[in-house]
Amino acid sequence: VQLQASGGGLVQTGGSLRLSCAASGSIFSRNVMGWYRQAPGKQRELVANIGDGGSTKYVDSGKGRFTISRDNARNTVYLQMNSLKPEDTAVYYCYAPTAFKVYWGQGTLVTVSS
Repeated sequence: VQLQASGGGLVQTGGSLRLSCAASGSIFSRNVMGWYRQAPGKQRELVANIGDGGSTKYVDSGKGRFTISRDNARNTVYLQMNSLKPEDTAVYYCYAPTAFKVYWGQGTLVTVSS
């Protein structure tokens, strides 16, 4: 099982980024998928997740700015982030919780300059 994250980068305040996480087919179609982030000196926090039926959950600070979606044909989950703020700066990790373990992708760094 592999999760391959991409899409991070440097953006100015108010800008947008789209993160992608490609998952192996054995895990994707039946799983909740989502994103956590970890800023320097802070605990990892849930940013958003999406169920196999499309139900979504967002961190309060991301509501109205972030949109999570999934493309089952491509085994990929996306996180569209708009109106980015410096406090969104963090390493973002995609994840997939299963009954046996939680799978993690490698982190992708998002830096929002003020």
